[in-house]
Amino acid sequence: MEENYFYKKWIKWNGLEFSPLNHISVTDTQSEWETLREEVSRCRACLYGTKRLHPVFGEGDSRASLVFVGEGPGREEDESGRPFVGRAGRLLRQVLEETGTDPSQIYIANIVKCRPFNNENPREEAVKACLPYLERQLNLLTPRIIVALGKVPGTILSGEKEIKITREHGRITRHGEFPLLLTFHPSFLIRPNGASFIPSFKEDIRKALDFIR
Repeated sequence: MEENYFYKKWIKWNGLEFSPLNHISVTDTQSEWETLREEVSRCRACLYGTKRLHPVFGEGDSRASLVFVGEGPGREEDESGRPFVGRAGRLLRQVLEETGTDPSQIYIANIVKCRPFNNENPREEAVKACLPYLERQLNLLTPRIIVALGKVPGTILSGEKEIKITREHGRITRHGEFPLLLTFHPSFLIRPNGASFIPSFKEDIRKALDFIR
């Protein structure tokens, strides 16, 4: 089967004009980041944007080799404007420190920049509006590997269907030119039925770290 077949199908089904399969070369400058951040701050392209408190642009090292992508902000992220600041984010940072990684040296973003209603999976209109922003961030970052935190970003970024993270975590696929590692979302790991997967999550993070060393 053609490489990136499902991703190309996903782009076509959702009418997305910007695809990482057709990268535009962008100079990694402070002005590019500032322009992009300003665009996100003004965006009201979907219902999430009209109801948000703050857009959650993403944060971290603009030269990071390792980028984490979740699905969308939660309540605490919406209130602060920062990604992964709740319990799930604290677990992620704890695991990074335990695996010898300084959290300030990675970059964290989400598929959508504004909080989905009632923590629902991001709606198609929101993904359609936000994905080009993420693609531009990735073009500026040019990471050596992306880690998809959970099924939703894993499915969208890989273009693959029927991903089951409990079975496929640790697998490396592709998002355009970037290697993409599938793993759990930390919010799943803090639930009673998810705690037993924390050791597997740590191993997945180590695998990503080994990939860039």
